[in-house]
Amino acid sequence: MPQMLLIPDPKPLDKRLGKKFFKKAPRRPGVYLMKNAQDEVVYVGKAKDLKQRLANYRLANPDRMPRRHLKMVNEVTKIELRHCKSDAGAIKTERKLIRELRPKFNRAGVWPGKTKFLVWRCEQQAIELSVRETPETGWQRFGPLGGGATHLQRSLARLMWLAVNPDQPMSKMPAGWMKGGFKESTVIKCGDLFKETSAAFEQYFFGDAESFVLWLGEKFSHRIVPFERRVIDAELETLREFAKRKLSERKQRDQMTLI
Repeated sequence: MPQMLLIPDPKPLDKRLGKKFFKKAPRRPGVYLMKNAQDEVVYVGKAKDLKQRLANYRLANPDRMPRRHLKMVNEVTKIELRHCKSDAGAIKTERKLIRELRPKFNRAGVWPGKTKFLVWRCEQQAIELSVRETPETGWQRFGPLGGGATHLQRSLARLMWLAVNPDQPMSKMPAGWMKGGFKESTVIKCGDLFKETSAAFEQYFFGDAESFVLWLGEKFSHRIVPFERRVIDAELETLREFAKRKLSERKQRDQMTLI
């Protein structure tokens, strides 16, 4: 039987910026401004680890990268890095730049969004996740949140699906999930792992958020396929960043109460 030829994933940014750009990217907090050929900023992002975050943009496989991100990567000709002293500083700088520049590929943070809640319910050995402006009876809720509620819902859904389906590759995830094609409500069928998963999940919002992230990390120790690891690490970072913002906002509210 003849061997199938493997076609490598496209790397348009490697061609435009050079591999050295990604190798020299610092492992420190900061923001990155993606620019097009006209030197217009088309996207602003932030990262706790710039090197790790930028690596996620190198592979531009149309079957694995959301269409919006693929279009953005194909427009980018330059990436400007701005270092920050801390992750909190990067978050603050990102928000400021997005509101000032209004990059066309940024969705959250450009204009004040509607109030949104991340809501969920656990029944019949499954966890159902959704984002609602007005939570309904029978759903647990967290919020109000801004435009990041939907992004958080998708990250949680993808990670929990991988956690409760340890023998399934990422390619077997429900159709559209890797490209952002989610329905209003997302259902993760947990089976025998329902009690363990639901208990760990609620810790993320109402207990020790880091313990949930660590629990997820243990579920992924056997996943060594490079693409899967990059996606998983990026999604886990999303959860960590949200947890840090939640803790920071709680401290600010406590300080205001003491004044």
